[in-house]
Amino acid sequence: MAVHRVSPLPQKQPNPKGNADRNTQPEQRIATRISSEHIRATWSGTASVEDAAQAFGMSRSKGYDLVRRGKFPCRVLQIGRAARVVTASLLRVLESGEPEDNGASSASPAPS
Repeated sequence: MAVHRVSPLPQKQPNPKGNADRNTQPEQRIATRISSEHIRATWSGTASVEDAAQAFGMSRSKGYDLVRRGKFPCRVLQIGRAARVVTASLLRVLESGEPEDNGASSASPAPS
């Protein structure tokens, strides 16, 4: 009788970005807010909508919904179909508590 060896399942590695595990329950991800100091130290000029939503304590889907409706609390850049959040704007909103106009206007400018 031949003996077959089965290799063990690979162990889950920690996420190198330090973000909440995407497979966890939404309530667990929302509870983990990102501090302004962490954002300043580790983020570049723009961030994903998912990371910015986490910084505000909201779910990924809520963040994308607000971006789609032009209601995200800070500046969002549309680059083709992709959306990126301006990190400086996100920090200003987190520190002041006041949302910024993200440049999305629902009305057309009045002709002169």
